[in-house]
Amino acid sequence: MASSKRENIKLKSTESDHCYFTTKNKVNTRDRIERKKYDPTLRKKVVYKEAK
Repeated sequence: MASSKRENIKLKSTESDHCYFTTKNKVNTRDRIERKKYDPTLRKKVVYKEAK
C-alpha cells in the first residue's frame, strides 16, 4: 500500500499558546511553514510557525 504524501502538522502561535492543526504535502513542501492567522486569545492576526 502506498504511503500518504500528506502529514498532519501543528501550527503554534509566536505570541501565545494557541495552536492550529492542519496538513501539508511533505513531498512539495519540505521546509517548515509560517502562516499569518487569527489568534482568538489575543484577538489579532499573528504569525504561526510549524511545530513538531
